[in-house]
Amino acid sequence: MKTDLKGLNARETEQWAVDHGLEPYRARQIRHWLLNRLAASCEDMQNLPKRIRSLVQKEALLGPLEEVTALTSDDGTRKYLFRLQDGHLVESVLIPERDHLTLCISSQAGCAMGCRFCSTGRQGFKRNLAPSEIIEQVIMVKRSLNNPEHLTNIVFMGMGEPLANYDAVVRAIENLIAQDGMNFSHRKVTLSTCGLVPEIERLGHDTTVNLAVSLNAADDETRSRLMPVNRKYPITRLLQACREFPLPNRRMITFEYILINGINDRDQDALKLARRLSGLRAKINLIPLNPGSEADMSPPPMERILRFQEILTHRHFTAIIRKSKGRDILAACGQLTGASMHP
Repeated sequence: MKTDLKGLNARETEQWAVDHGLEPYRARQIRHWLLNRLAASCEDMQNLPKRIRSLVQKEALLGPLEEVTALTSDDGTRKYLFRLQDGHLVESVLIPERDHLTLCISSQAGCAMGCRFCSTGRQGFKRNLAPSEIIEQVIMVKRSLNNPEHLTNIVFMGMGEPLANYDAVVRAIENLIAQDGMNFSHRKVTLSTCGLVPEIERLGHDTTVNLAVSLNAADDETRSRLMPVNRKYPITRLLQACREFPLPNRRMITFEYILINGINDRDQDALKLARRLSGLRAKINLIPLNPGSEADMSPPPMERILRFQEILTHRHFTAIIRKSKGRDILAACGQLTGASMHP
C-alpha cells in the first residue's frame, strides 16, 4: 500500500526515507516539494535524482483528490468539488477578502451532527478525511491560483465537524503551520466546532490556532432543537470550556450565531446571549440563515438583524453581521452538500 507523505510530519517523513534506503536530507527535499512547492508529480522534483523520483512514484501516494468541478459566484467566491479515491465527494470554498483570500476546507465527507439549519448534516455521515485529504484541498486550490501567496487564511468550516475527526485534523494543522510544511501562520488558521467539549479542551493544549464556536442560541431548549449536540454538551458546560481555552495575546473566541426568524432573533435572545458571554474574550459573527435549510425556517428581516446587533454592541461586544458569499452557487454557510455541480 502506498504511503501518503502529505499526512506525515517531518520526523515521520524522515523515517520513511531512511526505511527506503535514502539519506535523511532527502526527506526534507521531498517534503519541501510536496508542501511548499506544491509538486503535482515526481517529475517536478528537479533536484532529486531519477532513482529517487522513481522510488517516490512507486511507493508514495501523491494525489489523494481529484477535482471534479469548480464554480465561480457572482461575488468572486469559488467552490471546488473534489472526489476522494473511494468516490465520496467533498467541497472547499475560496472566499475573496479585501486584501487576501480565505479557504474554507472540509474535514469529513458528510456530517453526523444533524444541525437543523445545515444542508451538510442532512447528507448524513460518510467518513472522516485523512490528514493528507485535508491538506490536499489547500494544495490543489493553491495550484489553481495565479497568485497563491494571496491565500493566507484557512478555516475548518467546510463539510463535517472537525473535532469529530480530531487526530487527523490536528495532524493536518501541524503540516499547515509548520515552517517546513505549508508555513501558514497559526494566527490565520481557524477551527469551527459545534461544541464537542472534551475535544475543545484538548485542542487548546495541542495547537495554537483560533477557535470558533457555532452557538446559535443562548438557552438549552432552543439550542437543543437546532443542534442535537447540545443535549450531550449543554451551553453552560460548553462555555466553561471556552472560558478555560488558552487565548494567547489579544485573541478572542469567535461565536457564530445564525439568525433564524422567530426562533433565536428576539431582543430577549440577544440579551440572554450577552449575559451568557459576559466576561469571555469573545466576538460574535451574526449570520442570517442562508437558503437551503429546512423549509419552515427563514432569515429575519434586516431591521431585526440590526436590532439584535445593536443590543450586543451596547453591551460592548464586537458583533459583526456577516454577509454570506457564494450563495448563488450554494457555497455559503450551511449550504455545502458534496453533490455534483454543473457550471
